[in-house]
Amino acid sequence: MTDPITLPIYIDGVHKLLPHRYPFLLVDRVVEFEHGKRVLCYKNVSANEEFFQGHFPGQPVMPGVLVVEAMAQAGGILTHLTKGKDCEGNLSYLVKVDAAKFSRMVVPGDRLELEVTIKREIRNMTMYSGIARVDGEQAACAEILCAEVPR
Repeated sequence: MTDPITLPIYIDGVHKLLPHRYPFLLVDRVVEFEHGKRVLCYKNVSANEEFFQGHFPGQPVMPGVLVVEAMAQAGGILTHLTKGKDCEGNLSYLVKVDAAKFSRMVVPGDRLELEVTIKREIRNMTMYSGIARVDGEQAACAEILCAEVPR
């Protein structure tokens, strides 16, 4: 039996679940979790993010590839929370992105809501379905395949 998950999980707990660190950690908080099914995470988008220096000066927009990466990181959290100690010492690598759609810009001051569900698991790979929202409005969605490998 796994230990119970206490929500929300703040940044110190996220650091225990993901190897990513600034400036590439794109999840700030885990607010909902359904074992083996779904997770809801937040990314607070700050005007101080490094990528805004060049994307785009004077009209900052979070790059779509980073929104997809944020969904992939939320998927990694879902897998790590679901598998617990069985996942320790493993890394998840992004293998494939399908059906990515971007329908709203993500700008400084937004709170990106990352809802990720597990579609299927095949051996050491997991297919996730991700939706990123801002204020309840869809900003992006994608199907994401990640492979879990030992470090």
